[in-house]
Amino acid sequence: MSFIEQNFSSEIHPIDLCEHLAEHNDWEFDRVTEDQIAMAVEGQWRTYSLTLAWSDFDETLRLICTFEMEPPEDKLPHIYEVLNRANDQIWTGAFTYWPEQHLMVYRYGLVLSGGQIAGPEQVDRLIGAAVGASERFYPAFQLAAWSDRTPAEAMEVAICEAYGRA
Repeated sequence: MSFIEQNFSSEIHPIDLCEHLAEHNDWEFDRVTEDQIAMAVEGQWRTYSLTLAWSDFDETLRLICTFEMEPPEDKLPHIYEVLNRANDQIWTGAFTYWPEQHLMVYRYGLVLSGGQIAGPEQVDRLIGAAVGASERFYPAFQLAAWSDRTPAEAMEVAICEAYGRA
């Protein structure tokens, strides 16, 4: 039985669940409100800022995973093309760039309509997908912003998803 299965009932508030996962993984976090948590997750390339928020209105657990990026203005078309290419390769969530805040953003909304409850495995997978996608495409975003490579060449460094186990 995994840590997740042992420690969580099926009727826990999604943000409480996120807090328990942050504590278990020794991630820095701040419970912003009853319905929102912010955390820092260390990756290979950098530390990612994650915010998860629960909306009673539309019964959605929203996640945004951000990292700072301030590309030169003339490189923004390359960034946007790499974003489109990255989004074509992922099925959960999507990347966007917020130029005013200088943030690269991965976002996802887990819809739990009809009184559905988020399971610990779902929240763990949600966070893992956000950090995994950010790690996978971070080098491509950097090349698009700071090198003379084309967006297609920048995407060649994106780490391919592995299937199965060795």
